Amino acid sequence: MRLVRILFLALLVCGAAYLGIALMAPYDGFGQERFVDLPKGTSTEQMAAVLENAGVIRQSWAFWMVRAIRRNATLQAGEYRFTKPASVLEVFERIARGDIFYYELAVPEGKNIFDIAVAAERLGLFPAAQFLQAARNPAPIRDLDPEAPTLEGYLFPNTYRLSRSTTPDRLCRVMTSKFREVWQSLQTDAPVHRTVTLASLVEKEGKLADERPVIASVFLRRLAIGMKLDCDPTTIYAALLRGSYHGVIHRSDLANEDPYNTYQHAGLPPGPIANPGEASLRAVLHPAGADYLYFVLRPDGSGGHSFSSTLVDQQAAVARYRKGTAQ
Repeated sequence: MRLVRILFLALLVCGAAYLGIALMAPYDGFGQERFVDLPKGTSTEQMAAVLENAGVIRQSWAFWMVRAIRRNATLQAGEYRFTKPASVLEVFERIARGDIFYYELAVPEGKNIFDIAVAAERLGLFPAAQFLQAARNPAPIRDLDPEAPTLEGYLFPNTYRLSRSTTPDRLCRVMTSKFREVWQSLQTDAPVHRTVTLASLVEKEGKLADERPVIASVFLRRLAIGMKLDCDPTTIYAALLRGSYHGVIHRSDLANEDPYNTYQHAGLPPGPIANPGEASLRAVLHPAGADYLYFVLRPDGSGGHSFSSTLVDQQAAVARYRKGTAQ
């Protein structure tokens, strides 16, 4: 009888040890990083089978065992990335936490479709050319702005969490949906195309928040009197569209007859040249009450501008800028 008890206890100890190893010991049966997709409605049994087949856990029954212990846990659907050995318990906890894999695409204010395309490609989402093709189709915003030549201006700056299955078209629709949300919050009946196009110029010129309403007022005054905007960023954008911009504006760029070049054409360019944030949109909707017609960078490196009402004052400000930068 005593021998039976000893054998029984030994079996219990061995069983507990085996169970502990099965639940707690890290396992790596996949060699390199592995993605596991668990769609909504996936049962515990299905999850266990998928994880075992992917080499994330050694045996599916161990996952069921943890489920029996953690009956109140909610296992969350999504795509999970596994890069190193983990125990069944750790894998279960990750799924219960919803530690879902996603790409984080940060799009600051003032970035254009070319910038976004490069950022998406660097993340490994898709080739830049595929995004540019999608962004050149204005369909997602056509009802709001029938004049939009592309989605430029409507890919709202934000940080987006994206899955590996996100397509360029899907990303464009997510970003334009965010624009719609912000535009509606502005509660304005101003023309969308004109406002967004002008806001894109303000965004590119105004690095300091308090200057954006002033810059907007300068552009609006020029538009009112038929004066060319002479906005450098439009010249750069025209060169980008031609594929000829390499970081410096040349005289040939300023002289180019491209419709986006506001040194050659009065009025606004055909469409936005970048994607403005909410502050620049508000600056256009609520410009400063200034009488300036000109502005030029200050030579102090602050990103701020000197504003002038007359050409004489502007020429003096330009001379100060050139002298300061030369020094």
